[in-house]
Amino acid sequence: MIDLQLLRQDPDVVRASQVARGADPHLVDEVLDADARRRSALTEYEALRAEQKSLGKKVAQASGDEKQALLAHTKELAARVKALQADADAAQAHATELSRRIDNVVEDGVPTGGEDDYVVLEHVGTPRDLAAEYGPDFVVKDHLDLGEGLRAIDTERGAKVSGSRFYFLTGVGARLELALLNAAMDLATRNGFVPTITPTLVKPEVMAGTGFLGAHADEVYRLEADDLYLVGTSEVALAGFHSGEILDLSDGPLRYAGWSACYRREAGSYGKDTRGIIRVHQFHKVEAFVWTRPEDAAAEHRRILAWEKEMLALAELPYRVIDTAAGDLGSSAARKFDCEAWLPSQQRWLELTSTSNCTTFQARRLGVRERTADGMRTVATLNGTLATTRWIVALLENHQQADGSVRVPEGLRPYLGGLEVLEPVR
Repeated sequence: MIDLQLLRQDPDVVRASQVARGADPHLVDEVLDADARRRSALTEYEALRAEQKSLGKKVAQASGDEKQALLAHTKELAARVKALQADADAAQAHATELSRRIDNVVEDGVPTGGEDDYVVLEHVGTPRDLAAEYGPDFVVKDHLDLGEGLRAIDTERGAKVSGSRFYFLTGVGARLELALLNAAMDLATRNGFVPTITPTLVKPEVMAGTGFLGAHADEVYRLEADDLYLVGTSEVALAGFHSGEILDLSDGPLRYAGWSACYRREAGSYGKDTRGIIRVHQFHKVEAFVWTRPEDAAAEHRRILAWEKEMLALAELPYRVIDTAAGDLGSSAARKFDCEAWLPSQQRWLELTSTSNCTTFQARRLGVRERTADGMRTVATLNGTLATTRWIVALLENHQQADGSVRVPEGLRPYLGGLEVLEPVR
């Protein structure tokens, strides 16, 4: 949720953020107006409530006609207080509802624009020239052809059991996913993260608190009978982990690595990356989640990016890092860096990791604070992908060999029992 104090003190900053995102800047004025009406209603209510309390003392001391007159006035006052309280509550609800529609204020330097207006920060590694290696007649296989040849991916039976965009990972496919996720957990643990297996069903207030029930609510699965939501990332559960708490950050950030199944409806993406396991309804992921002091959030953001790059180096994948444009951030993020691996079969970049600095936006909604010398204040949250099922796509394609086998990167071999090559099953 937006910081109302910032909104009152410097509304132009919030307006500029809205413009950069392609959102409505006039919403800022609507929130300010609703906030002013809320405060006015509350002031009037509190003044009349004080008069009501004072009158109660006079009634206790009065007698006769004076007491009867005071009692009549007290009754009238009570009705007015009740009405003003209802007005104040309604004004509060309206102001809160409007303020939740304003997205987080973007950081300075974030590119303006939408999905295609990102800025490339760096390229790491060089994509293989498979034609030069295997000859001009070599046909690059995509991850599904390779996965089926290895008997690692089975989308046909996945669809038979659960419908489109579901799949089975079998044999070395299942082992490969576990290898990636375990490597991510090991890296996280070495860097002070608490390994965590998280719930995948959460309450509405937790889902809303992380900002996933806004513009992209149609991506979320809901169990109506139980009023619970299936998470699309363990970020949601980890954000709710400390909801309503006062944290002690005197020894540094609190870092968690959440391993969970993730569920996304992929609404509106029909016909886009539907082959194989690029866009699916269920996958597994290890997610880094951090609670930190607001002034340390930007530096922590760069640290998470560095850990993501360390994982990509372990998988020996060529990739680029992009600074995501404001209109493609999502409501909670003030800045987001994506790492995109090269996809040989499509000759394009494919997002594998994303890390977001959510500043105090989520923590304010979830009531998470820290105690400082100057009093209580809201803390900051950050998140980032360390490994996910989609990595199998890039790994198979980038390490394919002429005979349909796939070379295992050295860093992953210890997680696969020393296996150096994934061989096709004839």
